[in-house]
Amino acid sequence: MSSTAGKMVTSRSELELDHPNIEDYLPSGSSINEPRGKLRLRDLLDISPTLTEAAGAIVDDSFTRCFKSNPPEPWNWNIYLFPLWCCGVVVRYCLLFPLRCITLAFGWFIFLSTFIPVHSLLKGQDRLRKKIERVLVEMICSFFVASWTGVVRYHGPRPSIRPKQVYVANHTSMIDFIVLEQMTAFAVIMQKHPGWVGLLQSTILESVGCIWFNRSEAKDREIVARKLRNHVQGTDNNPLLIFPEGTCVNNNYTVMFKKGAFELDCTVCPIAIKYNKIFVDAFWNSRKQSFTMHLLQLMTSWAVVCEVWYLEPQTIRPGETAIEFAERVRDMISHRAGLKKVPWDGYLKYSRPSSKHSERKQQSFAESILARLEVK
Repeated sequence: MSSTAGKMVTSRSELELDHPNIEDYLPSGSSINEPRGKLRLRDLLDISPTLTEAAGAIVDDSFTRCFKSNPPEPWNWNIYLFPLWCCGVVVRYCLLFPLRCITLAFGWFIFLSTFIPVHSLLKGQDRLRKKIERVLVEMICSFFVASWTGVVRYHGPRPSIRPKQVYVANHTSMIDFIVLEQMTAFAVIMQKHPGWVGLLQSTILESVGCIWFNRSEAKDREIVARKLRNHVQGTDNNPLLIFPEGTCVNNNYTVMFKKGAFELDCTVCPIAIKYNKIFVDAFWNSRKQSFTMHLLQLMTSWAVVCEVWYLEPQTIRPGETAIEFAERVRDMISHRAGLKKVPWDGYLKYSRPSSKHSERKQQSFAESILARLEVK
């Protein structure tokens, strides 16, 4: 009974950290009503950086938890289990990994020996060429999933090619795209990557209508927005897939959805993705690990276990804003995948507010506190 109570207290404290309330860290009502002198704005400005730092520490703890890997608990801690663990390492690295490399190499051989002639020789027959390229992209993604011994269960109707619809999903890793692409050749909106991933983006994935952007280029946003509108109007374009969080989250939380996908005046089809961490954590922390090393980690694990739900399509309601629409869809995905919602913008993972912006926030914070005290 005591252990159950302890778990309840722990989960309650985690929820409180996910939704910090700044009023909990202000003085009590009795101490506010008994000031020693007249409180001036400059006095509050003097202490507001301290209060901001205290609140910021709470916020940072809740925010950074969305982007932390959770290593599994060690189980090879005694003389009986350690030999079994060693046997597992030998099987995974010396048997499964070579077989998976051969499987992936064989898939690439089939893909390239077919894709290159089709892409080059069927230039004038766009409809036939696109149809074959869709099948080939789905096939190579299936080989990728097989190279991790992927165990993926799909629930709901398979996506189809229709105008004026967009698919949105929570984002854990770049393999989300591969897991979804093996079932349907989506055109995805994705950050432009360097290296061999960037080469695939600019050649193979370009053929299925994928759209790339650079997060640091402000002008890319206007170009991408225009391409999105044009894409959803096409009758023969591949279904459009967007990860509205804009960054990889550790599959325990969902951060705020960007509203761009919900301003296209079209049907939004939510997709919920949940990874089982029994064998490996599928979260990709791009700051600590390259995508190549991430794939090697998956290929040397026992298996990647995943559940995918295609949820009921949604349309914006009368009087509903794009932000409210995005939050409603995020509620559906979070509930279906068992993820916690947090009120943070995922882009803060890449950039922090400037010092001038922080100073303005401190001044407005102090003014709001001063106004509250004057009312009392």
